[in-house]
Amino acid sequence: MFVVYFIIFSLVTFLLWGIDKYRARARQWRIPERFLLILSLIGGAFGALAGMVVFRHKIRKPYFWVLVGTACILHILLLIFNRKF
Repeated sequence: MFVVYFIIFSLVTFLLWGIDKYRARARQWRIPERFLLILSLIGGAFGALAGMVVFRHKIRKPYFWVLVGTACILHILLLIFNRKF
């Protein structure tokens, strides 16, 4: 069940990362950084990490690397913990 949850949130987060990058280039209204980070923390960390690398978006901000990386580790631990019990 957790796997499906993380896949859906990761896809949504990845798409929003791409949309935000597009809007940044077009100088349009942006998705707030807080919202992107919240999505990362509640299940979209893998999508956020992929979005950072693929779209080269938010890669100059160390706190994004730290928070998204930490969220990825936590999500992996949740998946492992969920499988054992």
